[in-house]
Amino acid sequence: MANDPKQAIREFIEMSFLFREGRQRLADDESLLGAGLIDSTGILELVSYLESEFGIVVQDEEIVPENLDSIAAITAYVVQDGKWVVWEDSEYASGKRKLKGR
Repeated sequence: MANDPKQAIREFIEMSFLFREGRQRLADDESLLGAGLIDSTGILELVSYLESEFGIVVQDEEIVPENLDSIAAITAYVVQDGKWVVWEDSEYASGKRKLKGR
């Protein structure tokens, strides 16, 4: 499991989608859909990655651009309270340790 969710998400997106466009870097808040980097199949790949890497369950109603359209949005979605175990020494720590399903 990743200790730095933003970096893990960035690496996955860059390895899986960025090479297709011949780009080197993607801004944290840049729209993946707007940049043409990800389509509906790519969203399914991304959801599968998030579920396996972070041990979360992405509900159908959560598969919306507000949650999955940029590295920043995806990171915020993954680390929201109750979604993922956030350790206290992480920059994403909310002051709590919460185990999945509890």
